[in-house]
Amino acid sequence: MSTGDRLIRAGLVGGIVAPVLWAAVIVIAGHLRPGFDHVAQYISELAERGSSTQALMRYAGFVASGLLHIGYAAAFHGALARLGERRRLALAVAMLIAVNGLGRIGAGLFACEPGCLAPEVLTQRLHSLAATVAFLAIAGAALLGAVLFRRHPGLRPLAAYSLASAVGGLLCLGLMSAGESSGESTGLRVGLYERLASGLFSLWVLVGAACLLRLLGQRPPAA
Repeated sequence: MSTGDRLIRAGLVGGIVAPVLWAAVIVIAGHLRPGFDHVAQYISELAERGSSTQALMRYAGFVASGLLHIGYAAAFHGALARLGERRRLALAVAMLIAVNGLGRIGAGLFACEPGCLAPEVLTQRLHSLAATVAFLAIAGAALLGAVLFRRHPGLRPLAAYSLASAVGGLLCLGLMSAGESSGESTGLRVGLYERLASGLFSLWVLVGAACLLRLLGQRPPAA
């Protein structure tokens, strides 16, 4: 197996590890915060300034998963090149996955204020911007992925799944945004909608990485 193949496989494994790490850190950090409500509170509140889980969520959650997404983006493009896919569309999807990774890193480096309720604070504005960019980038990757996957027989079953993931994730983000703008202080489920969107997109990354690993395993290694 060539060095290039090894790097691609390592990056694809990172695409499987990233969603698992992300989910695990959210669960662990939530457990370490007695009274934390995953239904009503944002994921970012686990990384809010001054919280007991700030370092864990910022660096093991946002930054580490972001770095893994960037590695996966490079491997995604390399794997599809090995499989003979059209490079422009594959590059566009890979770049959007990388932007998602950069957004995650930015959201980790810039912590929100307690409750994420201080939009006048620069670091929180930067955190919110980075998180928004990350969500929109991965949604765009899933949408374009629906087109890309249709072109390869081995990936064609992922096309409909990719489209459903994008539509479902965007719908959840829309519901979260509607909850934010309602101004209600009780009964909100913004945390639930955010986690559903994040879960759909994270699972899309994991499934795509696993399928590409399987396909690469079926072809002769590069010399």
